[in-house]
Amino acid sequence: MVLAAGRGERMRPLSDQTPKPLLPVRGQPLMLWPMQALARGGFVQQLINTAWLGEQIPALLGDQAHWPELPHVHIRYSHEGQDFGRALETAGGIVRALPQLDEVFWVVAGDVFAPDMVFTQPAVARFAASAALAHLWLVPNPAHNPGGDFGLSATGQVLNLPRGSPACAYTFSTVALYKKSFFADCGLPPGNPQGVALALAPLLRAAMDRGHVSGEVYAGDWTDVGTPQRLAQLNGSSA
Repeated sequence: MVLAAGRGERMRPLSDQTPKPLLPVRGQPLMLWPMQALARGGFVQQLINTAWLGEQIPALLGDQAHWPELPHVHIRYSHEGQDFGRALETAGGIVRALPQLDEVFWVVAGDVFAPDMVFTQPAVARFAASAALAHLWLVPNPAHNPGGDFGLSATGQVLNLPRGSPACAYTFSTVALYKKSFFADCGLPPGNPQGVALALAPLLRAAMDRGHVSGEVYAGDWTDVGTPQRLAQLNGSSA
């Protein structure tokens, strides 16, 4: 699942006319970077959620994507904007899409640049065989998030620590594997028929407290493309 429904308030005015995931990064729309990386790993059934200016995404991509030297990708959509008039936040959007997803599935953000991320079938198999309900890829805290999001134990358990704690050394990259059962106790039925907005972070922290979230560190290039300045830096210019 590729998350592409957000408004991108901090990216304004660039996102006033273009969904943030379609803003160009190094010659192509930003969201194509994770989509192509997934395809490179053989994950060719991809679902995109949309809301803000959401009609632009299927207008560009259609229901199939063909990139040189990569397998063809089949694309489905969860149109939160069309169905409910707004985005459903991360967890609400995932639960809305659950009936279209496998028992184990990737979630990536369409507005994060991580060109070195490698998506593999063995990673899915390891996670599926584990007791964890979610597996997160973490990055060392960037300058814009010095207090961090989470800690990571020596055994690979992601830890819910107070923000700013010395051991809170990692930021969530937004790349993760989930089992459908992670969302079983979120209070929403699969498909989220009422279109309830629900944040993901509280669910993750509660699952961490139960020991259900594993993780690992991604050490490659990573940018949360959250501001025009970061976008300009990626494209080799100054804002």
